[in-house]
Amino acid sequence: MTSERGPEEEWDYSPLPADMRLYDARTYTDLGTLEVDGETFAIRGSDDGAHHYDWVSGPNPGYGFTVGGGSSPRSRDRHVAEIRDFLAAVDPATGYL
Repeated sequence: MTSERGPEEEWDYSPLPADMRLYDARTYTDLGTLEVDGETFAIRGSDDGAHHYDWVSGPNPGYGFTVGGGSSPRSRDRHVAEIRDFLAAVDPATGYL
């Protein structure tokens, strides 16, 4: 898998433990699921513009990543690019970054 991120874009990926919702005060809205390269992710948007991606089909239950907020809505293509960047960084032996 390869990154589709442009060189001018800086994305911040933050792995979260499965129980992170207990510590996260943000309000999330479920945005549905998206399948990318055979992997399924549940996407949630927060009230501050951040998006969390739960790796539903991944080898480690509850594992995923968060991309920091922004003022403009994310397109489907942007979600796909963010997920592909995450998957490209995952160690196939462990299923973690």
